Amino acid sequence: MEHVPPPAEELALLDRELAQLDARRAQLLTRRAWLVSALQPQAPNAARWSTPPVGHGWAPGQPWGSAPRAAKPSGPPRSAQNVLLTLGGLLLTVAAVAFTLVSWGSMGIGGRSAVLALVTLAALAAPVVLLRRKLAATAEALAALALVLTLLDAYAVHAVAAPDADGLTFTAVASAVLAALWTAYGLALGKLHLPLPAAVFFVQWPLLLGAWAAGAPAIVVGWALLATAVLDGAIALWGKGPGVRVTAGIGLAVMGSAALLTGLGESLTADGPLGAVLPGALLLTAAVAALAGAWRAPNGYAQLGGVVAGLAAAAAVGGVLRAAAPGTWHVPVYLLCGLALLSVVRAPLPRSAGRGVLAAAGAVVAGALVWALPPVAAVLLGPVELVAEVWAGAPDGFRGALGESMRWSESAAAPVVLAVVAGLLGAAYRWWPSLVRVAAPLVSPGAAARGAAGAGALALGWGALLLAAATLGVPYPVAAALEMVLVAGLLLVAERGTGASADGTGSAAGGRSAVAVTALVAAVGGAVSVGLLSLAAEAATYAVFGALVVLFAGAALRTRAVVEQAVCAVAAVVWGTVLTGCAARSLELAPHEAAPLLLLVPAVTVLLGARLRLHPVALPVELTGALGALVAVGLAVPDAPFLALVLALCGVLAAGAAVRPERRPAAGYVAAVLFVAATWVRLAASEVSAPEAYTLPVTVPALVVGVLRRRKDPEASSWTAYGPGLAATLLPSLAVAWTDPDWLRPLLLGVAALVITLLGAKYRLQGLLLLGGAVLALDTLHELAPYVVQVAGALPRWLPPALAGLLLLAVGATYEQRLRDARKLKDLLGRMR
Repeated sequence: MEHVPPPAEELALLDRELAQLDARRAQLLTRRAWLVSALQPQAPNAARWSTPPVGHGWAPGQPWGSAPRAAKPSGPPRSAQNVLLTLGGLLLTVAAVAFTLVSWGSMGIGGRSAVLALVTLAALAAPVVLLRRKLAATAEALAALALVLTLLDAYAVHAVAAPDADGLTFTAVASAVLAALWTAYGLALGKLHLPLPAAVFFVQWPLLLGAWAAGAPAIVVGWALLATAVLDGAIALWGKGPGVRVTAGIGLAVMGSAALLTGLGESLTADGPLGAVLPGALLLTAAVAALAGAWRAPNGYAQLGGVVAGLAAAAAVGGVLRAAAPGTWHVPVYLLCGLALLSVVRAPLPRSAGRGVLAAAGAVVAGALVWALPPVAAVLLGPVELVAEVWAGAPDGFRGALGESMRWSESAAAPVVLAVVAGLLGAAYRWWPSLVRVAAPLVSPGAAARGAAGAGALALGWGALLLAAATLGVPYPVAAALEMVLVAGLLLVAERGTGASADGTGSAAGGRSAVAVTALVAAVGGAVSVGLLSLAAEAATYAVFGALVVLFAGAALRTRAVVEQAVCAVAAVVWGTVLTGCAARSLELAPHEAAPLLLLVPAVTVLLGARLRLHPVALPVELTGALGALVAVGLAVPDAPFLALVLALCGVLAAGAAVRPERRPAAGYVAAVLFVAATWVRLAASEVSAPEAYTLPVTVPALVVGVLRRRKDPEASSWTAYGPGLAATLLPSLAVAWTDPDWLRPLLLGVAALVITLLGAKYRLQGLLLLGGAVLALDTLHELAPYVVQVAGALPRWLPPALAGLLLLAVGATYEQRLRDARKLKDLLGRMR
């Protein structure tokens, strides 16, 4: 049976529920408003979270539905507290130092001792009471004061009780006592953060200062440093708290580095193998300690420990062997010791530590290569000296062509270093799968690593052969022939490697691609080197550069990769250009007379471009030929008639290239400019004072042709139709008008330019408008220049900068409007033909 209340009672019940819902809704809206205000950006000094208004809604930590409660006032910020405590401790420290150093002499021995003892004991005891009352920050401040006081106590004891004691010895003993004191104090008051790091700091000095005070030799000081570093390492591994471990880590880095440098210095300066044993023992002990620490340290530190262990072991063994080897073979000895570290791949070491030892082996190898590569650079760049004395005669041996700046006897071991490293890299490249399987416990190299190994083997092997020839002092023809054979071999490797990488897949393909790129770069570098070397004798020059042209042209024809093909083709064009220059020298032609002969290679490149057409190699070949033509123009500059001839010939070549549709837009304009420039130069060389007599007969028919073309093709550009014809007269006349003292030519030129500008504006022709306007402006500037100079001289010197500043302000204030005007002008010019 369902109970239904009377209507009046049910109405009262609904009213009560609606009132509760309204109250709940108001509470939620208040909470929402507070959250919105809390999420808004706060002022820099304001708190990020503020307490919601008291008496409205819910506050953090308040149960839902409970009455709001007032927030408790918060205490002063901890930062302010720390500042106050720091300043207080600093002031007390300054007072203590001042008392000790300044007011010391006004008290007797008893008073002085009593004051320092009482103050120190009070400073040491106060943190105990403060920690019980949970005032940790104040306790830390007083502990810092106590630390300074203990140092002052040590100074007082030395000054009063033991004034005759040796300073270093007393400091060593005091450091040991202070280290023990602060260790015990820190362990007793474990909540303080300062005592234990201070104890670690004091631990650094007893052994070092004790050895120094005893006048011990450097090797004993090294052992003291190493023992301290080992202790630091143990503290860093098992110490309590981050402050202790960080302090110990810094001490380990400093003392360990000093110990290793001491051992290395003693090893390098040892007189014989027996003298290098003790430093070697120090270095080996350091290596064992570093490896033991790496066994237990985290990954990053373990790898660093492996690096230190590997380098120290190589320096220890290498130092003993170095002392027994001749001076030129010291680096190979260390290289062999570094390579011996590669056996770590079979050692049961942690992965991070083993990687560190491998990194140490790589560092030793890299150091040996840094020592061996400068002689290779000397071999490659040494023949540059022959450029100043071309065809002075074949030198006496390879070394004679390289100069005597290098001491080749001291570099006798460099080819061995390069050959050993190249052989190892080549073996790794050849038996890569086996190497990956052996090194799997430590590293997992990929295809890119194999490519790098192959490329390094190729480059270092090439350098080793060149350096060996220089070191042995082979005859000059043998050296040139050897370098040519190496260039041919490198090109062959580049061709085969490129083909393999294009067809193959997987890691092997990636490796061969890196080898191919390295071979190509080395081939180009070797070609430059042997080319410079051949400049010593005329016959050698023709033989070398002729062979280089054939080799690189053949490589360009055989290879299928576009980049390699373009590089070889461009190199062949460069060697051909050099060959034509050599021919001009053999004919005893002056530089300007040799310029037309240099245009043979650009002519060949134009023909090759017509044959290749849209092939990707065509453009690089033609651009290289254009650079050769630019060299010819530069050689012809001293002689104006030859310059006009060379410019005209270059114009012919550009016109020949413009016959092809894909070269027409660029080559056509270049040809026109070259023809006009040739005409101007010829007129200037003939000392013509009225160029209009020669240019107007060209301008009139050119304009007629332009009008006819515009009638047939209304969409043709005004630059194409009228630009060449107008420029043929306007520009030479403008050049002469600027040097003409008379007024007639500038007047006539200005009137003609004004008419052309008005015609361009009327018929909306961009070429006429811009060309005529530019000539008119320059002509007007020439005529007004003397008056502008006079006015500028009469004005105060501050006025031009002021006017410029006002102009900049005006432009800046109306920048947007000026930008819109510039865009309108651009659009207007763009709509012209």
